[in-house]
Amino acid sequence: MNEPRRKRGAERTSNRGPSAIPQLPLRRVTNPYPPMAMLSADQIEQIHQASMHILENFGIEVMSPRALLLFEKAGARVDHASANVRIDRGLVTEALKTTQSSYVLTPRNPANAVHLGGNTINFTLVAGPPNVHDMERGRRAGNLRDYSDLTRLAQHFNCIHMLGNQVCAPVELPANSRHLDTYFTNLTLTDKSFHVSAIGRGRALDGIEMMAIARGLTLDQLRDDPGITTIISVNSPRRFDEMMAEGLMTMAEFGQSVAVTPFTLMGAMSPVTLAGALAQQNAEALFGVVLTQLVRPGAPVMYGAFTSNVDMKSGAPAFGTPENTKANIASGQLARRYNLPYRTTPGSASNAADAQGTYETLMALWGAVLGHGNLVYHAAGWQEGGLTASFEKLIIDVEMIQHMMEFLRPIEVNEAELAVEALGAVPTGGHFFGEPHTLERYATAFYQPMLSNWQNYEAWQEAGGLDATARATRLWKKALEDYVEPVMDVAVREALEAYMAKRREAIGQGEP
Repeated sequence: MNEPRRKRGAERTSNRGPSAIPQLPLRRVTNPYPPMAMLSADQIEQIHQASMHILENFGIEVMSPRALLLFEKAGARVDHASANVRIDRGLVTEALKTTQSSYVLTPRNPANAVHLGGNTINFTLVAGPPNVHDMERGRRAGNLRDYSDLTRLAQHFNCIHMLGNQVCAPVELPANSRHLDTYFTNLTLTDKSFHVSAIGRGRALDGIEMMAIARGLTLDQLRDDPGITTIISVNSPRRFDEMMAEGLMTMAEFGQSVAVTPFTLMGAMSPVTLAGALAQQNAEALFGVVLTQLVRPGAPVMYGAFTSNVDMKSGAPAFGTPENTKANIASGQLARRYNLPYRTTPGSASNAADAQGTYETLMALWGAVLGHGNLVYHAAGWQEGGLTASFEKLIIDVEMIQHMMEFLRPIEVNEAELAVEALGAVPTGGHFFGEPHTLERYATAFYQPMLSNWQNYEAWQEAGGLDATARATRLWKKALEDYVEPVMDVAVREALEAYMAKRREAIGQGEP
């Protein structure tokens, strides 16, 4: 009866030396608890109706001629002069009939498959910052060396299930071809799935081609067995620019995952009220979902949410606020209303890996978990409102993610766990330290943190008196020392390098 607990403990300590950073084993994380409902069924319906009104009467601007033709062919009202597209609720309903409620992304190592939908929850590395920071070298422009180290950390920590799009931008490389370098880094330094850049058709197709090469598949085979995803950021309010629309259509055409994610900051790009922002978010997300299904019925697509607020004193974005947390939960209800996988995000506006960065991130992370997010994007390393990827913040976030993973383990109630015999064996006023029931379980009874320090004050001072941020510096450096590069067949690596060389020549000085 004690075997499951002992087995979990063995998993925690296997394949690592005595000085390795303690971490949870690689596993598919599920959320066994009912999702929190902040909105009633009537309120969800009100938001739905408001979204349909937006789509039918106000429309969405689409700056891609190809997308305009697709909508026009499907019966939408298209004004080519203004690029405005109005769609009726019937078109939305028909598109939702062909979407998938769940699907799997398979990278080159099938053990790292990402299950999207249902009660599965996945956490990703931060994506997109132009800057990078650590406590020893300070804030600096993103570069390939730091990009590679952050990617190594994503591979090392089991709780990071997928990489985002460019954990930091390697700005020393040409902007029109640096995506090839980042894809290659993702594919060689990790064996996990990743997000490709969907800024236009070329960047998306390069990611698709390179994942197919890494997995030894044709594009047709990959179309039915996706391995990558992207985020389509809507230019809220109510605009899909040409590059995003083209990226979305390319991913859908080749059967790869898309998360349509409006950027609805209350008070700036959306109404100042949460209900109004959710109605706008919902309309924009559903519009993108419809476009994926017009390209290819059944194309894998997620409902994406990124609703937060601005500081009304300065206009600066704020994250990890109560409003952001409520939006994360409510958006999960909307995603389930349409039977779609749900992408959400924790975040912080703090400029440092400090207490503010931690409590804001944790606040939003609770919203993501209680809202049953399937893909928790930017989960590790986000700092400065997404403008910086932080080494220390990555470690702090990994600790919080692992706390969440253990929180999501259901409580076991059985004869061994109830410990009635142990309770009877210990006299009143006694203790359980030496009780056999304790001795059998003490090594694995509780979550073992990697960052927290539980020494008394004197022992902590004697050990250097390091706070959590300083300890995080030591941990990311230790993790890089312990990192093991996943094996890749030489022929596959050479094929990837050949593809990159061919594409660089074809791109030249132009856009991919």
